[in-house]
Amino acid sequence: MDDYRLIADRIAAEIADGRLRPGQQLPTQRAFARSRGIADSTAGRVYRELARRGLTVGEVGRGTFVRAGRAPDDALVALSEPTAAPVDLELNHPTVPGQAELLAGGLAPLLRPDALGDALRPVGVAGTGAARRAFAGLVSAGSWEVDAEQLLFAGNGRQVIAGALSALVPPGQRLGVEELTYPVVKAVAERLGIVPVPLAVDEHGVLPESVAAAHRAGPLRAVYVQPRLQNPLGASLPQERATALAAVLRRLDLPVVEDAIWSFLRPELAPLAALAPERTVLVDSLSKRLAPGLTTGFAVVPAALRERVAGALRSGGWTPSGFALEAAVRWIGDGTLSAVEAAKRADATARQLLAREVLTGQRLRSDPCSYYLWWELPPGLRAEAFVAEAARAGISVTPAAAFAVDPRRSPSAVRVGLASPPLPVLARALRTLAGIAEGGRAGRVSSEQRTANGEQMTTDS
Repeated sequence: MDDYRLIADRIAAEIADGRLRPGQQLPTQRAFARSRGIADSTAGRVYRELARRGLTVGEVGRGTFVRAGRAPDDALVALSEPTAAPVDLELNHPTVPGQAELLAGGLAPLLRPDALGDALRPVGVAGTGAARRAFAGLVSAGSWEVDAEQLLFAGNGRQVIAGALSALVPPGQRLGVEELTYPVVKAVAERLGIVPVPLAVDEHGVLPESVAAAHRAGPLRAVYVQPRLQNPLGASLPQERATALAAVLRRLDLPVVEDAIWSFLRPELAPLAALAPERTVLVDSLSKRLAPGLTTGFAVVPAALRERVAGALRSGGWTPSGFALEAAVRWIGDGTLSAVEAAKRADATARQLLAREVLTGQRLRSDPCSYYLWWELPPGLRAEAFVAEAARAGISVTPAAAFAVDPRRSPSAVRVGLASPPLPVLARALRTLAGIAEGGRAGRVSSEQRTANGEQMTTDS
């Protein structure tokens, strides 16, 4: 009989028009059957049909709830459906299967009225005692133990970077930055009136002697570096190089902002802050570790710089969310964060292996655990032309110019983000990009390739 489908249609209509809201719990199957005057077995078929359509989700021991958003499998189903959405290989928003379920479990106790009331109170840049202790434990590494009183918080990682740079570098003064760097740092420097000075890098990262050379050319007020999984090159400083860099910074008496946003993918590597703790402001956030919508940023700040950085965060209005802090404390304490990090390390490794397989023969630079790779294009192929042709095929990648501190020294290369699309979409997109590169010049994507990618791919939202 199809009657159960008609009942499911009516429930689906109630979800579509908002009478049943995302997250709302449905009655038990027995109560639903009684309210509708149907058999218990029919109610069971209705609930299974709603789950099959991706409209509800069952949680063991709790019941059935209206799903908030698209069912996970629908992203793969949509691969065969026409879409105008591009494949996003620019932004990196890593998520892994089961992540939402893990995070939801840690939030359940926080949703009690008494706990929620406390979590919704405003907090300052010093956060809470529980948050300082939890995050200190999170970033401590090996023999380097972080004092909880060194922790400061903001709404997101970008705000922490802006606060640190604002505190350390006055307008018009010079900031040493890796010659290819995180684009947001360039934008923050411009907004603050700071002059970014490119520091030479090689396959291992920034060269310590380039810091000294830049300082001789004109005094630097601070340095911003990414010693682990540098964005966009994916390089990590070997221990000897990191030690030499710390020695140069100490000799020149320069403070340094260490961006550790991707460090959770290589936890065995010690931070620069462990080598020069008295002058290093280590900045990080939970957006990559957990989810892009969780935007808590934090910094480990030496005592001598703490008030300056705290004052900059306050004056910028860059304060954290109390709810996000309390959620993070719970996820750190119950092991959820560690589990998600481990899953993302495995996911990043799988995506790198896929990329290396598809792009065999191309000049690639990255780390086996990274969520992005640096692609030096074949001779004669300009980055801008490659990016434009990729866009016509429905794929977005980032040209080297976005990362270059000196626009006159932008190599013919692109950064490819691997985190956002589902693996089948990523594989198909990389094959198309390989075809563009192997053609030797832009404008060689066939109409069949455009159809296969522009009409059959979707991003994983």
